[in-house]
Amino acid sequence: MLFLMFEQRSKIIGFVFVLAGIIFLVKLFYLQVIDQTYKDAAASNSLQRVLDYPYRGLIYDRKGRLLVNNIPVYDIMVTPRDVKKNMDTLNFCRLLNIEKEEVREKLLAARMYSRVKPSPFIRQISHTDLARIADRLIEYPGFSIEPRTVRGYDHNNLAHMLGYMAEISPEKLKKLGKGFYRPGDYIGISGLESQYEKYLRGKRGVKFVMVDVHGVQKGSFRGGVLDTAAIRGENLYTGIDLELQKLGERLMVNKKGAVICIDPKTGQVLSFVVAPSYDPNLLRGREFSKNYTMLFRDSMKPLFNRGLQAPYPPGSIFKTFQALVAQQEGVIDSNTSVPCSREIVNCHPHPNPCNLRTSIQWSCNPYYLNVYRRVINQNKSKNTFVDTRMGYETWRLYAEAFGFGGKLGIDVPNEVKGILKSPKYYNKIYGENHWKYSTIYSLSIGQGELGLTPLQMVNLACILANKGYYYTPHLVHGIGEKRLIIRKYLEKHVVPIDEKYFETILTGMRWAVQMGTVWSSARMKSVTICGKTGTAQNPHGKDHSIFIGFAPKENPRIAVACVVENSGFGGFVAAPIASLMIEQYLKDTVERKNLLEHMISRDFIHKAKPVPKEPEKAKPAAPVADSKPAKKEDEGSGNTN
Repeated sequence: MLFLMFEQRSKIIGFVFVLAGIIFLVKLFYLQVIDQTYKDAAASNSLQRVLDYPYRGLIYDRKGRLLVNNIPVYDIMVTPRDVKKNMDTLNFCRLLNIEKEEVREKLLAARMYSRVKPSPFIRQISHTDLARIADRLIEYPGFSIEPRTVRGYDHNNLAHMLGYMAEISPEKLKKLGKGFYRPGDYIGISGLESQYEKYLRGKRGVKFVMVDVHGVQKGSFRGGVLDTAAIRGENLYTGIDLELQKLGERLMVNKKGAVICIDPKTGQVLSFVVAPSYDPNLLRGREFSKNYTMLFRDSMKPLFNRGLQAPYPPGSIFKTFQALVAQQEGVIDSNTSVPCSREIVNCHPHPNPCNLRTSIQWSCNPYYLNVYRRVINQNKSKNTFVDTRMGYETWRLYAEAFGFGGKLGIDVPNEVKGILKSPKYYNKIYGENHWKYSTIYSLSIGQGELGLTPLQMVNLACILANKGYYYTPHLVHGIGEKRLIIRKYLEKHVVPIDEKYFETILTGMRWAVQMGTVWSSARMKSVTICGKTGTAQNPHGKDHSIFIGFAPKENPRIAVACVVENSGFGGFVAAPIASLMIEQYLKDTVERKNLLEHMISRDFIHKAKPVPKEPEKAKPAAPVADSKPAKKEDEGSGNTN
């Protein structure tokens, strides 16, 4: 009896389980096959992950004027899995104004990247274009809009130093990792955009939104509880004076070279003019590749940053360095007099003989051949070759302390070291200990195996202005709201020259401007400028015009270096350009309008058109020429004043 009771209970329990299973199966069948309510609800909504790109940090000049801003643009993204196979391609092409073949190529590229992840289909369309296509784009599943920003430039200046942005390359993406960047993202490639990328880029956010089958957003997912906000990038505050920069770029039209101005007391770059240059607006937006190719192929090399990457023979500006080293080594003093003997190198008419001050004032070449010999050959060895090598090694240490032959460390990428040869170089050419002073004497006047970038030249002017020290040149003096500055730009670099040896040199530089190798029209009555001209020999054409200087003499506020390729004497081209830059910075205006217009009009790139012959009775008007002043201040053939 008990056994039968348990058997009946087990049958009842089994029956209950079977009945429950049948009920669940029927309900499931009803929901999945008969009732479409849940299916339609699931099909009508899906979750979409939308990246929220941050606003990139802005860049300002020293007076708070905007140098770089952000302009909103939009990318059309495509997710290949969601694109309909029977899409109306013809109308789609008309909508986006593209060809059918381009659509095929872009879809193929998107599929190769990922069938399920969105990737850029058309980049950087304007707000106007977006308004035209937005309402109709929802007719094409798989396509969506993603907002972005590109850089905008209201002033079209400082292109080389601001730099540009471009799509991240696969190589760089692999190197940097995918923690922040993904294919199709933009990254700083050159200039400040590259150097300060980690500060400017900000932090990307993510939004989760519900969209229907047409791609229309229906609201945030779960009230946005899973969203993360984008954090905008840090702003950069530079030492650039925008008006000074604009003047420099006007002065360097139709010229090759660079003009760099620095505050010697801080190392802040006030202006950084490179010529030829380009409009920075060309390297943004959808036309980037086309415009970059055009600039790259331009024979004038507008993408080449001559201020950082072109080592020029410094010419006679290098005599200031030679004079300081010779005094420090004790081989001359301020009263040392040397006759202007032109047996080895030419010179120009000036009082003869020269002492240390007048050798700077009149840029006497034979004086520095003699001085350099005293530095190099100090009879530390009875062997002339060994003595020369020892002297050269000592001299080279001084040069390195001044920043020659190495990178100064400015906060812009792609700076070059310049040219300063080691003894190994001469050993390789002439044999070990088989070269002497007569092999290297051209270095005495800034020629030979020597090359300084314009940045190194203006740094020399800073050292002279400060009487023995400099700060690493830098454009940015503040990052973010707290105006943070990188520590290395606050460190003072002291050169191994006693301060007492600078005064005679500075006095000579003052007289070089007031009554020396500088063209009289380039002088300023109200401001005491200390300067040194240079005319560097150029094997590829006419000499380069060079000038370094600072002002005022007693409390320097600006140091400047100017290099104008193939333009002749330093006192007639580079010096007046530099003096106009000094006037603009110190006075906030240029009063010498005639000199300003004259220097802007000078063209050292294009060949002068032949002047039509006039009847003999009608003589042509006398041209504006440097020939008359040149007779008075002529540097002589092959000189470097």
